[in-house]
Amino acid sequence: MPPIIALFLWLVLLLALFYFDPAKVRGTSIAIWIPVIWIFIIGSRLPSQWLGGSVGTQAQALEDGNPIDRAVFSILIILALFVLFSRSFNWGSFFTRNFALVAFLTFALVSVCWSDFAFISLKRWFRDLGDYLVVLVVLSETRPSDAIRTLFRYLSYLFIPLSIVLIKYYPYLGKQYSEWTGAAMFVGVTTSKNMLGVVCLVSGIFFFGDTLTRWPGRRERENKRIIAVNVAFIAMTLWLLNLADSATSRVCLAIGCLVILAIRSKWGTRHPAFIKVMVPACFFVYLIVAFGFNMMGDLASKVGRDPTLTDRTLIWQTVLSLHTNPLLGTGYESFWLGSRLQYIWQRVGQINESHNGYLELYLNLGLIGLGILIAFLVSSYRTICRELTKGSQLASLSFALWTVTLFYNMTEAAFRSQLMWLAFLVIAVNVPQRIRALAQVGIPLHYKRNHEFSAGFVKQHR
Repeated sequence: MPPIIALFLWLVLLLALFYFDPAKVRGTSIAIWIPVIWIFIIGSRLPSQWLGGSVGTQAQALEDGNPIDRAVFSILIILALFVLFSRSFNWGSFFTRNFALVAFLTFALVSVCWSDFAFISLKRWFRDLGDYLVVLVVLSETRPSDAIRTLFRYLSYLFIPLSIVLIKYYPYLGKQYSEWTGAAMFVGVTTSKNMLGVVCLVSGIFFFGDTLTRWPGRRERENKRIIAVNVAFIAMTLWLLNLADSATSRVCLAIGCLVILAIRSKWGTRHPAFIKVMVPACFFVYLIVAFGFNMMGDLASKVGRDPTLTDRTLIWQTVLSLHTNPLLGTGYESFWLGSRLQYIWQRVGQINESHNGYLELYLNLGLIGLGILIAFLVSSYRTICRELTKGSQLASLSFALWTVTLFYNMTEAAFRSQLMWLAFLVIAVNVPQRIRALAQVGIPLHYKRNHEFSAGFVKQHR
């Protein structure tokens, strides 16, 4: 089939899927497209790259950015602010409910003062502020739980089929080749195989969780159609994940699915307290085994990977040898710039992350920034646990994404503007109630009593 025909068929089928989507929710506003577009760009390629710009990493490009990208991001940020103010978003309540997150963003902004690239750091902070604004657009919907499902579903509709089309019919976009071995790496709509792995990870967890949620009502006509779509996307996602060959995403997808299975099982519904303790306990055991007994390489070998984690251990040693400020770091998103970048490129190749989210944060914001982020992780965990006790339908997805975020950041840097972080924020941010908005659209009082408005989904009205 000619590539142009394949692209045309993809576009027609995509529009048909959006229009005839059996899982379409009528209560979600058109504003949902602001976060969909923003997250699609973050999870795939920058606008300048889609328009023919270089996908490769260049030091000058990392410092200067691109005017096209700045224009697109600025427009989306303005639109997000317009939506939030038009909805009379309760900023004071938001700051109170998310004290750790606000403290993290504030400290990141203050860190610009000691960055040796202060202007670049400031620009990146304002750009990344858009991540949080678009998440608030989703969570400020009248029915946030439906908006979250719509967001994940629309993103998967965009990411997965287009990646297949690019890999099969536009290999100069859908594939890359290793500079060392020349081996083909499948990237799809993204710029690296690990980013494609994240796309598959988030998509797989969502469709798996959504299918289990709808399974008890599988005999209903509507659910039957939705499950059929879910199964088709699960199959495409697994096929892409196999091509991406991202061990981290593969392992984390298995972990996320197991967490969802445990929560939604009969045993899990009767023993939620055990699950709440089991997940962080397993993570601490992993830390002790991997680092306390220096068995990280052995664990990697068990899943068929390089004991050096594809030279990640060398990267960690190299970045730590620069001896950055242990308390304050180098400043927000400032580590991978200037002489430090050149130093690392000369020793481990052209990379722009440390492949460990906790280490990456330490390098940029020091122990203070890392401590604040951990406080946010703990507070979001407590909120999700409360929703798990209440039996919210999105609790299993939220718990799985929280768990996966912990493990994923052990070998990838995901506490930054990327798809994994945005997916986590959607379920971790605690938003104010919108009782007034519910009354305006005529939603009955029993809906207000029985649905929740926090942790990325509807919180119980008290």
